[in-house]
Formats: sequence, structure tokens, C-alpha cells
Amino acid sequence: MKNSIATIAVVITLLCAANFVQANSVQTATSTNEVVDSSQLQSVYDAYFTVKDALIKSDAKLTSAKATDLLAAITAIKMDKLKTNEHTAWMKVVKKLTADAKSISTTSDLKKQRETFKSLSKNTYELIKVSKSTETVYKQYCPMADADWLSKEKAVKNPYYGSSMLTCGNVVETIK
Repeated sequence: MKNSIATIAVVITLLCAANFVQANSVQTATSTNEVVDSSQLQSVYDAYFTVKDALIKSDAKLTSAKATDLLAAITAIKMDKLKTNEHTAWMKVVKKLTADAKSISTTSDLKKQRETFKSLSKNTYELIKVSKSTETVYKQYCPMADADWLSKEKAVKNPYYGSSMLTCGNVVETIK
């Protein structure tokens, strides 16, 4: 009788331990998927910021190259891995983001690149509001260009005028 009770106690202890390990494994897998989901869109945001930085430098060739990188980041997104709200926002803007990135990448006309960047910024903003970046992002506005853009820095560096009006604009929203 004592052996039976001891055996049952050992079996129950082992089952509880196995259940605990399995529960922790499922929780870790879920956490990993969430990190992958949010980092997926982060690659698009990071590529957007490199396009903005190239426009600040008024370098049409570099801007074109960075827009090509952005296009690659956009096409690499796996929609089935996005959260529901991100997927909905993504579906609304993906065609425009793709068209804008393609347009910027295929021209060496800085004026056209900057004009298209207005639309690119608007659509990236729509996406980043829903999904959030891994870092603080500032929405900035230039009254001379009547356009917004996104920046990781609070200090204004205007992509629409480059060095001729580098600090024209102000922060209109902080996105955390």
C-alpha cells in the first residue's frame, strides 16, 4: 500500500513538472512570435528613415538606392505574421507604399523624389500609428512644403529642402 501511494505521488509530481515545462515552452514561443511580428514592420520603418536621411543630404542617387532598399523591405513583409490591426492598416497602405518607393527608386530627379516622399510619409505614418515602432518617432511638419515626415530624432532636419532650409519645421506629434 505504501509503495502504491509513493508511486502515485511520484507519477503526479512528474506529470505536474511536465505540464509546467510545456506551459513555459508555449509561452516562450508566443513571445517569440510577437517579437517577430513587430520587427517585421520595423524593417520598413528603418528603410523609410534611410530614404529621409538621403533626402536631407539632397543626394538623389543615394535616395534612389535607399528607396530600392525600402521596396525590398516592403515586399519581404509576411502579411500572415502581422497582428490583426497591423494587417488591416498594411492592406490599406501597401500598394501606395510600394508605388511611392518604386517611383522614388526609379528617378534621379530630387524634386520628384521629394514630392513623392510626401505620400510615402503619409502612408508610413498611417502604418506606424497602428503598429508602433520599437523606438520613439516624431511626426514633423514643414509649412513651406505643407508636408509631414517622420523622424527618430526630435531635432528638425527637413527632407523637403535639405541644407537650404534644414531646420524649417516643427514636431507636431510624438509616437511612442
